[in-house]
Amino acid sequence: MFVAVVALLAIGSTRDAGPLNPGDRIDSISRRVACPVCDGESVFESRNPASEAIRAEIRASVYEGTSTDDEILASIASSYGGKVLLVPSSSGFDALIWALPAAGLMIGLVGLWFAFRRWRAEAASLGLPSQDDYNLVDEALQRHRGQRDD
Repeated sequence: MFVAVVALLAIGSTRDAGPLNPGDRIDSISRRVACPVCDGESVFESRNPASEAIRAEIRASVYEGTSTDDEILASIASSYGGKVLLVPSSSGFDALIWALPAAGLMIGLVGLWFAFRRWRAEAASLGLPSQDDYNLVDEALQRHRGQRDD
């Protein structure tokens, strides 16, 4: 199950919707780069001069036509630092950081499944309660009620 989920996530995250025109490529790349000055804004949203310069760099690279989107993003990351990327690269340490929470969730779910299975087997091995068990519970309830009334 874990392998299937990871495979589906990998396929879905790398799937291409087809060729984009230059304007769509510029917008797509700009949405994946954080403004180096603003907090919480992408280069696409920000009107800061630093963002304008990055957009101009992206535009020039796209219209030059010699670089892929990943190469343009790598160039920007090397110029401004890796923290400027809003979407981490799909390989190396960045991919590991994004995959660890999903792996932890899957391991936790599998662990819970095993625990519930073990608890169910333990409960079934105890069998049905006997009359002595019912008597023991009744005595405990009467003692508890007697302490509460005092």
